[in-house]
Amino acid sequence: MRKKLMWMGLAVMVLFLSVAFLAGCAKKATLKEEAVATREQKSIPQAPAKAATDDQTARERVLRDQASRDQTWQKQAAKAAREAAEKAKRDAAILKELQIPDVNFDFDKYNLKPEAQAILKAGATAYLKYREYKLVVEGHCDERGTAEYNLALGEKRATEAAKYLADLGIEKERIKTISYGKEMPLEKGHDEAAWAKNRRAHFVIFPPTKN
Repeated sequence: MRKKLMWMGLAVMVLFLSVAFLAGCAKKATLKEEAVATREQKSIPQAPAKAATDDQTARERVLRDQASRDQTWQKQAAKAAREAAEKAKRDAAILKELQIPDVNFDFDKYNLKPEAQAILKAGATAYLKYREYKLVVEGHCDERGTAEYNLALGEKRATEAAKYLADLGIEKERIKTISYGKEMPLEKGHDEAAWAKNRRAHFVIFPPTKN
């Protein structure tokens, strides 16, 4: 009877220890799972936050680069505009300096009067300075006489003015002549005042050819 009780006690003790061991293992497993879950929960929100930060940084860098390019382009455009404006101003000043006023002739004459010679002397100075420019000398007449006669007279007037400019030092190849006779009157009147203005040599500037 005593042995039987002893065996029963051992069996109860073994059962108790087994239950305790299993309970401890289950608790450890639960704690381990909770720890893993906690770490996963902590790590999950960090990834999107980092990605969002990277995206924001990338966008800011793109915007900075774009702003820098825009600023560079604006500076270049402003510089080009200033240079173009300065060039246009210089070109306009040169053209003004090169402009020779019309010289007038007496009726049925093509010789240069003293006042015409003075005008050509003053005008030649700019062409000696800016040698890349050329000019065309136009010969004009008043309405009296035939078209053929006035074309010939206009050519003589243009040639006389061109020769005088060449004698002042302007290269002959830079000067061309053309006659319009009575076809392009400056004044439309039919009196001596209009005729006197129409008997003239007119000078047209030809800027350098752009390559």
